[in-house]
Amino acid sequence: MNFLVTNDDGIFAPGVRALVEVLSNFGQVYVCCPDQERSAISHSITLRKPLNIQKTDLFGEHIHAWCIDGTPADCVKLALDVLIKEPIDFIISGINLGSNIGRDVYYSGTISAAIEGASLGYKAFAISVDAYDAEKLNLKYPKQYLYQFLQNFLHQDLKNGTVYNMNLPYVEPNHYLGPIVTELDFSVKRYKHVHIEDGMGQLFYWLKDYRTTIESEAGNADFSLITQGYLTITPLTVSFINQDLLQQTQLLIEGALKK
Repeated sequence: MNFLVTNDDGIFAPGVRALVEVLSNFGQVYVCCPDQERSAISHSITLRKPLNIQKTDLFGEHIHAWCIDGTPADCVKLALDVLIKEPIDFIISGINLGSNIGRDVYYSGTISAAIEGASLGYKAFAISVDAYDAEKLNLKYPKQYLYQFLQNFLHQDLKNGTVYNMNLPYVEPNHYLGPIVTELDFSVKRYKHVHIEDGMGQLFYWLKDYRTTIESEAGNADFSLITQGYLTITPLTVSFINQDLLQQTQLLIEGALKK
């Protein structure tokens, strides 16, 4: 199996190295990541400037790796269009520092990189860990949970064009409850603006993450299940088409035209 790894935390983030170490057990790994953090950049791509590509041996001589001064979606596009000549089986984005839950699917560069791959017809994963302190981060146990899950899941009949959004719990093995398929928790209001005032009385607004204090109204969705110790998986479609409303919308248009 051939894997393309990317992320939005930058190529030097510990999560990408951890992901490379796990995936190396299953096949050949290629890495293409931003040269610096691009968190919450969503699915933006670079149109009005050339991209700089640097090959790197950061992950050892057996791992082909590049860093670019662009977005996570840029990384996937460049890797597939130009850099990698071998066929890719999976595009895996992560391991992101901080879980991606609920509305994060709209903002996350991690998820958007996986969506870019899925939109091109690939099997794709977005993987995050429910931890937030980079200085104290220890991925020993999350790596174990990910390895245990992937060793069987990768061989299943997975659908091309689908993103599997995964969140790894940051718990010790005696608190780990295993994988579970779940909904996104849209009841969580994670980000809110707070204001600060400078010495001249000018107001500024800052978007603050309330992840450590938020409460959920959905006990069986991703946020609550991660905190309990589950590895959550949510399959995402990359098509924005509401299939259920196609025929209904056509009838509405026909009705409007008759009036």
